[in-house]
Amino acid sequence: MVFSSFEFLFRFLPAFLIIYFITPKKFRNAVLFLGSIAFYTYGEAQYVLLLLASVTVNYVIARSMYKTPEDGRGRRQAVLLVLALCYDFGMLFFFKYSGLTTKLPLGISFYTFQIAAYVIDVYRGIVPAEKSYVNLGTYLTMFPQLIAGPIVNYTEVSSCLKRRTVTARDFESGVRILVIGLGSKVIIADRVGMLWNNVQTIGFNSISTPLAWLGAVAYSMELYFDFAGYSMMAVGLGKMLGFQIPVNFRFPYISKSVTEFWRRWHITLGRWFRDYVYIPLGGSRKGRLRTMFNLFAVWTLTALWHGAGYNFLIWGGMLLGALFLEKLFLLPFLQKSKVIGHVYLLLFVPVTWMAFTITDVHQLGIYLTRMFPFVNAHTDMVNSMDYIKYLKDYDSLLAMGVLFATPVPAVIYGRIKRGMLGTLAIAVIFALSMYYLAVSANNPFLYFNF
Repeated sequence: MVFSSFEFLFRFLPAFLIIYFITPKKFRNAVLFLGSIAFYTYGEAQYVLLLLASVTVNYVIARSMYKTPEDGRGRRQAVLLVLALCYDFGMLFFFKYSGLTTKLPLGISFYTFQIAAYVIDVYRGIVPAEKSYVNLGTYLTMFPQLIAGPIVNYTEVSSCLKRRTVTARDFESGVRILVIGLGSKVIIADRVGMLWNNVQTIGFNSISTPLAWLGAVAYSMELYFDFAGYSMMAVGLGKMLGFQIPVNFRFPYISKSVTEFWRRWHITLGRWFRDYVYIPLGGSRKGRLRTMFNLFAVWTLTALWHGAGYNFLIWGGMLLGALFLEKLFLLPFLQKSKVIGHVYLLLFVPVTWMAFTITDVHQLGIYLTRMFPFVNAHTDMVNSMDYIKYLKDYDSLLAMGVLFATPVPAVIYGRIKRGMLGTLAIAVIFALSMYYLAVSANNPFLYFNF
């Protein structure tokens, strides 16, 4: 059951909201916890015990570990922290990288990072250990962000776990954000993604250079509007329930460098690696060589977090190389330029996304030689005009993607959202989303694969 489905929108969500709001406030966490487990069980019944085990193990260890800030951190706390992290990342490694299982538990990459951050923060004395098992379970399993993030820090929701209110305006705002996220997924991502599917169906040996670039642009848009759409729906659902889930995307394609891009893309994952890997290793405080090593460590782990395939290491290596160059000398130049930085980013990032999505390294090599035919003197020019048909078929969708990847529509909507025009815009987005859901096969969110 995914957010962009009739079953979720017209069965699960209305039934859950009715039960949630007629329940006295002191029992709402229990309702949310149980409802989230039911939501997860629908899609991954065989792994629901693994999810509950994550809650239970970390609850017990954090409670055993916790001491007041005045007590400090002792050897016992360190041993318990290592024990918790070995369990959390051991489970992630077993299911994701061992090759001993055929199916990845839904959301395990996200909820593992989330609960690990909680345990580390308890060890550091940043937060007290949660006394209520139900509260901790609610924090980890909350269905709006359980499957594909955003990765929520305990500090961001701890007060809401104890006490929260949902005003009519909060609820309405949440519904609007939910609808906009749904539209991003159904109206743009799923439809522009058909161009990338067409390119794959043709076969990489049989496409021209323009069509290879067109396919890369289409996938770049599909991935962005798919994942950003899911994240917006998560934020909207959280707001409807009284929680402030953090924003996960801030128009990354308007960036002028790869450094800026990764501050705007999947913000909560980048924040996790910054707070729990990069800064503990020394960040950029110990000289250029150490900074480069720390970036290498972060991006190696980022690549492995996404998957064990060689393509992810290639993807991470591409980004790491760009970040190294920007750290060394390129970044000031890119930031000063009004045009060159944007062009560089928009040419480079789609190439990296091809390494991200094409898991067969041989096929990846073929695709890259189609994008850059001058690299291989033996690359034949085939179907040199094939891109014209697809450009005609998808020109309006690509133009829509370009427009909505900028802040312009958001700024316009911000000015009209409280009036009739704003309400009409939301109604049109919802109606179009329902139409495309009805006539199209339901496509799961891309990041469910991670």
